[in-house]
Amino acid sequence: MTENISINAHSSIRIEGDAVVYIDPFKIAGAPHDADLILFTHSHFDHFSPEDAALLSRPGTLYAAPRSMESDLRKAGFPQERTTLLRPGESVTLCGIPVEAVPAYNTNKPMHPRKNGWLGYILTVTGQRVYVAGDTDRIPKEKSIRCDVALVPAGGTYTMTAAEAAAFVNAIRPAAAVPTHYGSIVGTPEDGQAFARAVDPAIQVVLKI
Repeated sequence: MTENISINAHSSIRIEGDAVVYIDPFKIAGAPHDADLILFTHSHFDHFSPEDAALLSRPGTLYAAPRSMESDLRKAGFPQERTTLLRPGESVTLCGIPVEAVPAYNTNKPMHPRKNGWLGYILTVTGQRVYVAGDTDRIPKEKSIRCDVALVPAGGTYTMTAAEAAAFVNAIRPAAAVPTHYGSIVGTPEDGQAFARAVDPAIQVVLKI
């Protein structure tokens, strides 16, 4: 269920299916230039790295980001005609992939305020709904999130801790869950192990970091 998903570091995610999709590319090795679609969740440097996106981009690559990032994208030179700006709750189909924008924000810390309109995404890839949470805490509408696979931050400090991320996953009930956002900028490998121990055994946990 998660064989087509990889994490090269932190929250830098690659999904291969009907198209090659990257979310928040960061610390990319080499220059594969294989991205059909690149999504950004928010403007922090470890999620919005134009230099890493350039290593993946090719002629025709499409981009999507929160509407509040319009000036960031413009300053970085992303082509306006191939960039889609989204607000929480909006949906679009890009490269044949349905993309739903989901709110991502902190509820008990100030780093990711709700007013910024930053995002997570639900992508339908090869028939599976894959939820990439972005930098978020547990949010009031969490149970409205329907997905087969959930990638959720578990490193604490700026996002959920491993225990909070596990509780989040246990509430939304995907078939499989992958912890992210630890072991590099913040958190340690133990966060992934702690997450795995706390998730309901009925949900498959796959560690990609």
